[in-house]
Amino acid sequence: MTKQKAVVAMSGGVDSSVAAALLKQQGYDVTGMMLRLWSEPGKQESNRCCTPDSMAQARRVAGILDIPFYVVDAKDVFKETVVQYFLDGYARGETPNPCLMCNRKIRWRFLLDHALALGAEFMATGHYARIKAEGGRMNLFRAVDHAKDQSYVLHVLTQEQLKSALFPVGEYPKPEIRRLAAEFGLPIASRADSQDLCFLAGEDYRNFLQRHAPEILKPGEIVTTDGKVVGKHNGLANYTIGQRKGLGVFSPDPLYVITKQVLSNTLVVGTTDELGFTELTVHDVNWISGEAPKEPFRAMVKIRYSAKEVEAWVSPMQQNQVTVRFDHPVRDVTAGQAAVFYQDELMLGGGIIQ
Repeated sequence: MTKQKAVVAMSGGVDSSVAAALLKQQGYDVTGMMLRLWSEPGKQESNRCCTPDSMAQARRVAGILDIPFYVVDAKDVFKETVVQYFLDGYARGETPNPCLMCNRKIRWRFLLDHALALGAEFMATGHYARIKAEGGRMNLFRAVDHAKDQSYVLHVLTQEQLKSALFPVGEYPKPEIRRLAAEFGLPIASRADSQDLCFLAGEDYRNFLQRHAPEILKPGEIVTTDGKVVGKHNGLANYTIGQRKGLGVFSPDPLYVITKQVLSNTLVVGTTDELGFTELTVHDVNWISGEAPKEPFRAMVKIRYSAKEVEAWVSPMQQNQVTVRFDHPVRDVTAGQAAVFYQDELMLGGGIIQ
């Protein structure tokens, strides 16, 4: 019988390496593929997703597994989409999550197109999530290991993309993945996970913005929710919603960043009682099923990657928007981050918080 072909998006890390090993063990015809992403001028090869060391590790793993390995140049498309999305988001006064755009435009469009062009039927990644075909539809579920679950950043996927997707590590807890890496004889079993944005190379995002978009770091006033001027800020992009330290404002009560008003270049601060939101609007919503619900529904909503899910009513509106109404006020709601909707283990979809 002809083996099914699967391209694995490799990064030199333990998760994608074990994904490749598992698929080969399961009988797939596996090819490894790595993207060469944009690095800042003067810091070539600093993007943590494709450093020389990461590339060498991925090539070494491919050699051990005896699978072909290719590197695809994605520098320009990555800069034009992901990096520009990051800069544009801060210019709008948001706190963007460029990993969402990378999954939508780079991994699951640009790289998937390359995989299919090679004759592959599937593309696999090291994401911790699970796919199940049910009733002619592909459903997306949380990973077995909730602590490592990455379904949040995969809410952008369509039914067509999910039909071509494989997430082999999503069925395992992380310690088991490291054990399997050692069992497969892979040299990356103890390699540390990376958490920062790849193109920042471990640097503070504020320094990156200062070099690439200094025009958005204009000083302005800090005001309380009732309009009282209490200080000066050094650029809205330098602050995050819920931030308390580093405001440079004296107050008998602790003050936190409540919101950013871009048109007036004003940073609004308030007390802890003013931090919570009970309602928000989400736009650019993608429904995993491919169809928007017709009626309001109950869901657990996650407002950022590291946030705990909270109960809410989700009400679909026109133009791929929804209103989310929480049962209780939720802190740190941040424009530019994604709100993602779950029912038990099933991930329904999500979009960008306005």
